[in-house]
Amino acid sequence: MKIALLHYSAPPVVGGVESVLAHQANLMAEAGHTVRVIAARGDAWDGHIDFIRIPLVGSRHPAIQAVKVELDNGRVPPGFDELVREIMVQLQTATRGVDVLIAHNVCSLNKNLALTEALHRLNGSPNFPRLILWHHDLAWTTPRYRNELHHGFPWSLLRTDWPGVAQIVISSLRQNELAALLDIPLKRIRVIPNGMDIARFFKLETKTLEWIRHLNLLAATPFLLVPVRITPRKNLEMALRILADLKQKCPAAAMVVTGPLGAHNPANQDYLSRLLNLRAQLGLEKSAHFLAELSDSYLPDAIIADFYRLADALLLPSREEGFGIPLIESALSHRPVFCTDLPPLRALGLDDVSYFSPDEDPHQVAGLIADTLNNDPVYRFATRTRQQYTWEQIYQEKIAPLLAEDPHQFPDEGGSQ
Repeated sequence: MKIALLHYSAPPVVGGVESVLAHQANLMAEAGHTVRVIAARGDAWDGHIDFIRIPLVGSRHPAIQAVKVELDNGRVPPGFDELVREIMVQLQTATRGVDVLIAHNVCSLNKNLALTEALHRLNGSPNFPRLILWHHDLAWTTPRYRNELHHGFPWSLLRTDWPGVAQIVISSLRQNELAALLDIPLKRIRVIPNGMDIARFFKLETKTLEWIRHLNLLAATPFLLVPVRITPRKNLEMALRILADLKQKCPAAAMVVTGPLGAHNPANQDYLSRLLNLRAQLGLEKSAHFLAELSDSYLPDAIIADFYRLADALLLPSREEGFGIPLIESALSHRPVFCTDLPPLRALGLDDVSYFSPDEDPHQVAGLIADTLNNDPVYRFATRTRQQYTWEQIYQEKIAPLLAEDPHQFPDEGGSQ
């Protein structure tokens, strides 16, 4: 599919809408679509995304600003219609061959009403793309714009339900505001929230990102980190049994053991084999992950730090520890700790971590983990955000289906101008 995204400006111009547009364009290109961005300001930032500059679609062009001064005072200047026709010609050229045009904010704000009217006239015309109006802000419901808005055309374009378009907003608040403004049912307006780029926010290493996608770790709730080598004294069979019980309460729970095989005992390979057999017996093949199966070397500190930032808690079921570096790493990462009650670990954790015996019933430990995390609002908010507000999740669940829809699914239920 050929997709164009339109806004007054685009990256590297800094702004909330510009950032959203960039994330959407990147995801669409990664999904195999042919993508172009149309804006007055900005530049190409990716070799797979074309950038088309049209100065007249911006908010800072001298001709647009001159017209806006008149419009803000309630007058439609004589040159308005000519400006509209000029923008129409340039948009038709820029969107030639495009299947879908996503217009960000340009049909809900009054920063360039000539552009808004150009899109209004082109909407539904032969060879013009299916139009999706993506509203971040609404001029008519925002007090700071009230003195710039007046009755009649062209200000009414911002409060009219255009025929055949998809109406998208970023929140339930905007959905209610737009439904009232356009006098249409809520169901006619889709809510597609903004998202977070987890990889960029956490500055994840390339290999970390590869593994979390391969293992689907962003969907884990909770995600337990076990940053130890694979050797019997780490008591990893107990970790597996804890996870099996935890999944009875938290079906999406997962665990990652980051370390390689212990370096000094050939029997550790047999230990890993026993752990893998136990994993299979417990039905944990898709939720208990040993990175030793994916890499045969120690992981760099940067990757270990990535996993601490992504995990929900540290699980350390060791039978022996001389110190307990993972507790310090967890503390600095602001992650709760569930560990065995060994003297070195208690000396570090004092009363600020959750302890259990290395011979404790795994069911009891699983209950401790579930109860502690489920009663923690920070954990609940973090996991909900990770599951619902990453750009990848938003794209797969909401944007991709929107792009694939038949345009006839958007009947003309709007009123007249």
